[in-house]
Amino acid sequence: MPSYPSWEQTLAGKHWRNVHFPRIREDTPTFLGVPYALDEADIQGADVVIIGAPFAAGWGKKYSGVDKAEWLAATTRVRQQSIRYRGGYIQELDLDVFEHLKVVDYGDIPIPIEASYEGTVERILAAQELVETRVKQALNAGAVPIVIGQNSPVASYAVGRPIAQHFNGTIGMVSLDTHWDCWPYDWATKNDRIAGSTNWKDKLYRDCPNFAIKNLVEIGERGMLEDPNVVRRFVNGGCCFMPMWKIRTELGIEGVIKNLDHAYKDAEAVYAHFDMDVLGGAGPTDGDILGELAEPMGMTDYEAIRIAYETGRRGCAGLSFLCIPPGSAVMYRVIVYALTYFMAGLAQRKRDQAAGA
Repeated sequence: MPSYPSWEQTLAGKHWRNVHFPRIREDTPTFLGVPYALDEADIQGADVVIIGAPFAAGWGKKYSGVDKAEWLAATTRVRQQSIRYRGGYIQELDLDVFEHLKVVDYGDIPIPIEASYEGTVERILAAQELVETRVKQALNAGAVPIVIGQNSPVASYAVGRPIAQHFNGTIGMVSLDTHWDCWPYDWATKNDRIAGSTNWKDKLYRDCPNFAIKNLVEIGERGMLEDPNVVRRFVNGGCCFMPMWKIRTELGIEGVIKNLDHAYKDAEAVYAHFDMDVLGGAGPTDGDILGELAEPMGMTDYEAIRIAYETGRRGCAGLSFLCIPPGSAVMYRVIVYALTYFMAGLAQRKRDQAAGA
């Protein structure tokens, strides 16, 4: 696994500005240096609220063969890598996100560390409730919550369910993943109350009837991982399924972008979920850093970033990241790009609406 640079090395690589920017902890700047929101009052009037949700599923010290400490570091390391950039100006779009959006960083949710090493039902449900509470606060403030996490239910179900509760109408979903996560049970607990890594999507559609399968756009699965009954249930239910094989042989990225419209048809809101194991062996680093989650024929970093941008441009009620490839600075930068380009899409949408376009 690549050696992740220390905070001192990360700071030393910054050539353009000094070290005076908002910090959550000594080694944790806010995302892109945006204001740090301490409480619910601080998020009022925000367009986007960034939330860290550090949690790794299951018992013991490893998840999918990788040390849990590496997974849990993502909320810090994504922010560390973000501070190397000047701000929200994206040159190829000639757009400064912060000219159009008020963005705040709501810090990390205080999920007890024991929840990531002792996967009891009680600890998991408590962690889920903490995330749901903060996501609801963002939604009630009129903002788009963006949750940086690593495992379900904390960075998936706990984001999707508050969105379903906040809106009365149909909810669509844009989902990037290597796996469908639609088994009828959680692999780690076998408890029906847990929306875990293998079943969170099944449970979300079961518990939140305004999430419509016909408005699900599922992108990136491949290979021999799934039970045919799981896949056929969703395909026969009308979801738009774009496996990597179809993307490579038929659709290309432009076809994928066109098909995003399935999520929005007659929907009041759309939730975007980016499970970054979708990168597999693609992207700017080795796939093996994902441990057992690595699969061939992965999505590229550009494709994931482009989908994030186009989803934001169409409008999105919330975004979550999990299974962020651990231990590589450049992979954390992929998340910085995906998150920022998503906000750029939101900013362009807001700008166009203000102009009457």
